[in-house]
Amino acid sequence: MNTNRRTLLLASSAVLLPAFDALAQAAWPSKPIRFVVPFAPGGSSEIIARSAAGELSKTLGQNVFVDNKPGASGNIAMAEVAHADDQHTLILGHIGTLAVNPYMYDKLPYDPNKDFKPVSLLAKVPSLYVVNPNLPAKNLKEFIALAKSRPGQMNYGSAGNGSAGHLAMEYLKMTANIFLTHIPYKGTGPQLTDLLGGRLDAASVGASAILQHIKAGKLRCIATGSAQRLAQLPDVPTVAEQGFPGFEMTQWYGMLAPVSMTQANIDKLAVETQKAMKSGAALERLNQDAAQSVGGTPAQFAQFIAQEQKRWKQVVERARIKPE
Repeated sequence: MNTNRRTLLLASSAVLLPAFDALAQAAWPSKPIRFVVPFAPGGSSEIIARSAAGELSKTLGQNVFVDNKPGASGNIAMAEVAHADDQHTLILGHIGTLAVNPYMYDKLPYDPNKDFKPVSLLAKVPSLYVVNPNLPAKNLKEFIALAKSRPGQMNYGSAGNGSAGHLAMEYLKMTANIFLTHIPYKGTGPQLTDLLGGRLDAASVGASAILQHIKAGKLRCIATGSAQRLAQLPDVPTVAEQGFPGFEMTQWYGMLAPVSMTQANIDKLAVETQKAMKSGAALERLNQDAAQSVGGTPAQFAQFIAQEQKRWKQVVERARIKPE
C-alpha cells in the first residue's frame, strides 16, 4: 500500500470513528427498559415510576415498563438490580432503600453507594402530620404541649418499623423533644383504620393516602413536612413555620442504574428523565397525588443521597430502629 493511500485511509478513519461512536450511543436503548419498583403495586412509588416511564417511552424510542418486585423493605429488588449488566434495567431509589436501610440492617445484600449510579431525583411526596379530630390539639404547638404534659401516654401509628411514617414521627420526636409510643402496623391500611377509629392519637402519612380524609374532616392535619405549604392544603402551615426552621420530611424517589451502565447511557437517560419529569402529563399526574416533581442531574442526586444518609443515620441510631 503506497503512502498516499495509507494516509487517506487513516484520515478517513479519524473522521468516521467519532461518527460510529455517536451512532452507537444514539442506538441505545436497543430493547425495552425494565424499571423495577421495590414495593407492591399501588401508592406513590408506582404513580411516580409510571409517570416517568410513560414519558420516557415516548422520547427514548423503546418501551419503559414498570416491574414491581416487593420484599424485605426493598432489599430483594435492590440486590437483583445491583448485579444487572444488560444496560436496560433501572430501579426506583427511595429514602428507605438508600438512606435508612444501610443503618437499620446489620448487613445489606447491596451497597447503595457502590452498586448504583444516580440518574435523577424524580419526585418528593410530603409527609403530613395528622391527629384524630377528638384529640385536643389544633396545631403542632398544641400537639407538642399536649405530648409533653402526657409523656409516654400518647401514641402514634405507622405502616411498620422503618417505614416513612415511622421515620417522620421519630424525626419530629427528636426535633421537638417529645415522647410518644410507637405502634407499628403491617401496612398503611390497617394503620388508617385505627387512626380514623380513634384508637390512635396521631400519625405521619404520605399526602396521597390521607388528603381525602383530611378534606372530609375525618382527620386533622396539624402540619406538613414539606418545605413550603401545599396547594391542596393552603391553610396548614409547615413544621418549619411552627417553630422548627429547616425541618423537612418528605418521601422521595429517584432513578438509579446499576454501576455497570455506561456513562454515555447514564448521560442520555439523565437528560431525557429531567425532561420527562417536567412534562405537562407528568406534572398533572403527580399533582393529583400531591407529589412534587423534582428532576435534576446525576451529580445533584448523588449529593442529595449523601445528605439524606447523614440525616437519617442519626435518626435511626437515636431511635434504635430495627427491622421487624
